[in-house]
Amino acid sequence: MSRDPGVPDDLFAPDCPGPLSPSSSRFRPAPGACDCHFHVFGPYRRFPLAANRGYTPPEASVGAYRRLMATLGLQRCVIVQPSVYGTDHACTLAAARALGGPSRCRVVGVVHAGTNRLQLDTMHGAGVRGVRVNTVSGGGPDADELRDVARMIAPRGWHLQLFMSMDLLAEAASLLRTLPVDIVIDHMGAPGADAWAHPGAPALLRLLEQGRTWIKLSGGYISSRHDAPWADMGRLARLFAASRPDRLVWGTNWPHPIRHDRMPGDNDILDALAYWVPDPLTTRRILVDNPSALYGFQQDG
Repeated sequence: MSRDPGVPDDLFAPDCPGPLSPSSSRFRPAPGACDCHFHVFGPYRRFPLAANRGYTPPEASVGAYRRLMATLGLQRCVIVQPSVYGTDHACTLAAARALGGPSRCRVVGVVHAGTNRLQLDTMHGAGVRGVRVNTVSGGGPDADELRDVARMIAPRGWHLQLFMSMDLLAEAASLLRTLPVDIVIDHMGAPGADAWAHPGAPALLRLLEQGRTWIKLSGGYISSRHDAPWADMGRLARLFAASRPDRLVWGTNWPHPIRHDRMPGDNDILDALAYWVPDPLTTRRILVDNPSALYGFQQDG
């Protein structure tokens, strides 16, 4: 895919900053550690953004992400289709191939009502193992389509990944329990400030305890009132870890799109996990064992 040469360059001028250069973390993860949430953007002359996107990120290349993995000591990753590409997976799937294909890089995609079986088969072969519903920045199906999307993906064993506010997740909890797929909650439920005391937190904990829900310990810097290690979000993370340490995964959210104030360091994000969950056996579970189970990495060796 190539961009229309008649489209002015300023249409793709970023309105948010790019990530910081990678630095080594103090915490070193176990072999096989997985970043379960990141995006790649561009190059825009090859992979143009959707015209109806909610924001315009700067380009963030596969090469830059590969350097981040090497710096932090990560061996596996899960790329998430961003809202700014809608249902056009060309950039995301090209990045997944460049990062080693399904044995090293799984994919969370986006579908719509017209997605057919052949398209789903192709996505599965490319490493897609989940579908994202994003009610925060759009770019895919909305919450009203949860049941239809779940029925579409259930035969392939995919999960449903939800980027919703904790308020909306609490409202949808009874529906989520009835869906025929596992549920993965983005960014710790996007709780906002005072996360651990949020009135929706008990509903999220109940979903977690029932064993069909996973939570990504990602995006803590988005909701926190504090700087790294985002201690207020750590309190929520410890609640989750005390409940179901076998249902937690972790992600950087690189390159941190829509971050308009001070960018987080990805080394701080990895160090925060070790601060939030200091037990080394549990951090290994979160970084290695749980992603292998959720995304099926062990199937490819």
